[in-house]
Amino acid sequence: MSGVSYLAIAPELILTAGAVVVLMVDVFARPPARVHGWLLSVTYALVAIAIGFQWRRIDIDGAGVSFGGTLLLNHLSVTVRAILLVVAVLGTAAAWRMLVGLRRRAAEGIALVLVATVGFMLMGASADLVMTFVALEVGSIALYVLAGIVRSSPAGDEAAMKYFLLGAFASAIFIYGGALVYAATGSTNLREIAAFLSAVHVARPAVLLIGIGLIVVGLGFKVTAAPFHSWAPDVYQGAPAGVVGFMAAVAKIGGFAALINILTGGFERYSGAWGDGLALVAAVSVVLGTLLAIQQSDVRRMLAYSGVAHAGFILTGLAAGLVAGPGVLFYLATYSVMLVGAFAAVTAVSGHAAAGSTFEEYRGLARRSPVVAAVLATLMIAMSGMPLTTGFIGKFQVFTSAWDGGYEWLVITGLLASVAAFFFYLRLVVVMYFRGEEGEGTALVVARSIRWVLVVSAGASVLLGVFPGPLLDVLNRVGG
Repeated sequence: MSGVSYLAIAPELILTAGAVVVLMVDVFARPPARVHGWLLSVTYALVAIAIGFQWRRIDIDGAGVSFGGTLLLNHLSVTVRAILLVVAVLGTAAAWRMLVGLRRRAAEGIALVLVATVGFMLMGASADLVMTFVALEVGSIALYVLAGIVRSSPAGDEAAMKYFLLGAFASAIFIYGGALVYAATGSTNLREIAAFLSAVHVARPAVLLIGIGLIVVGLGFKVTAAPFHSWAPDVYQGAPAGVVGFMAAVAKIGGFAALINILTGGFERYSGAWGDGLALVAAVSVVLGTLLAIQQSDVRRMLAYSGVAHAGFILTGLAAGLVAGPGVLFYLATYSVMLVGAFAAVTAVSGHAAAGSTFEEYRGLARRSPVVAAVLATLMIAMSGMPLTTGFIGKFQVFTSAWDGGYEWLVITGLLASVAAFFFYLRLVVVMYFRGEEGEGTALVVARSIRWVLVVSAGASVLLGVFPGPLLDVLNRVGG
C-alpha cells in the first residue's frame, strides 16, 4: 500500500470536513450553540469509526505506507489518532462554555480545535521529515490562535505572542536539523534514510548527529522538555483556562509521536547516541520541572512545570528504547487525560477566560464544591504516582525499562524527583481540604460538560490504575 489510500487519512479528512461544515453553517445560518454541538459530535463519532476501520485493515493486511511513502498506517499511528481523539473530545467538552461565550466566533474556535487535532494526528503518522514539518505547523498555528482567541484578555494576547515567537524559533531549528539530515543522507524519507544508514558506513557522522540533535530540540519544545520549556508556564497561565488542557495535551502527544517515528523509523542505527542524549534531557526535565513546580503559587504554572517533569519521565522510557512499547504510550495517554481533567477543574474554579489561578482560590474548595475538590485531589494523587493510579503504573513501566536498559542513574533521579513532587501535589490537596473556615465562600456552579470531563478523567485515572491489563494488552500490539 504505497499509493494513494484515503483510508490512511480518513480521520484527518473527516475532521477537516467537520471544520469546514461548522464554519459554513455558521456563515449562512448562524445557528444556536447546540447545532455546533451536534455537528461536532457527529464528526467525532465518524472519526472513531474510521479509526476502527484502520485498525481492522492493519490486522488483515498488515502495516503499510501511502502517498509516496510519506504517511504510515500502522498500529502506532492509529493508536496516536485514538489518543488524540479522546483528548479532543474531553478538551472540547471542557472548553465548551468558553467556545459558546465567543458568540459569533464560536465556530472559529471549534474549527481551530479540529484543525489542531488534524495537524498532530498527521505528525503521528508521518514517515517523512517534510511531512512532519508541515503537520507540525498546521497543528501549532491553530494552537497559537487558540491561545489568544479571547480578545478581551491582555494575558491571552501575551501568551499567544510568546507561543508564536518561540514556536517559530523551534520550527526553524527543526527544519534546519532536517536540512542537515538531508545533506548527510540525501533523503528526508525515514525509510530511505534507514536503508541508507544500514548500507553505508558514515565515517564522520558529525553533520548527521547534529541534524538529529536539532530535530530533537525542535520537538522538545512541543513536549515541554527542559531546557526548551520556557514558553509553557506563561502560555498555560495566560491562555484561556477552558482550552489550555487541550492545547497542552495534543502538543505533547504529537511531539512524542513524531519523536518515536523519526528516531526509530530513520535513525535506529544511532540509538546509542540519541538514547544517551534523551536520557540527559530526561534527567534535566525531571529535576528542573520538579524544583520549579515546588516554588509556584499559581496552580496553572505549577501544572506547567509538572508537565516538564512528566515529559522527562516519558523521555526516560524513550531513552531506554521502549519507544513503541506499552509503557510509554500508556504514560502518554493516561497523563494526557489527567492533564485535561486538571485544567477542567481549574476552569471550574477560576472561570473559562481567566488568566492565572492562585492557590488561594482553592482554599476551602472541598466545602464549596466537594465533587470538584475530590476529582482534583484524585488527579493530583495520580500525577504524583501513588499506587492504584495510572501515574504509578506509567512510572513503573518506564522506570523498569530504563533500569533494564542500563540507565540506573536516570531511574534513581526520577525516583528522587517523584518523592519531591509529592510536596506540590499534596499541597493543593491540603489547601482544598484543610484551609479555610467552615462555610467560607460561595458554592461553585459547574457546567454539565465540565462535570462530565471531571468524572471521566478521574474515573479513568483510578480504573486504569487498578486494572491496567486490558489497555496494556492493546498497547502491546503496537509496534508496526
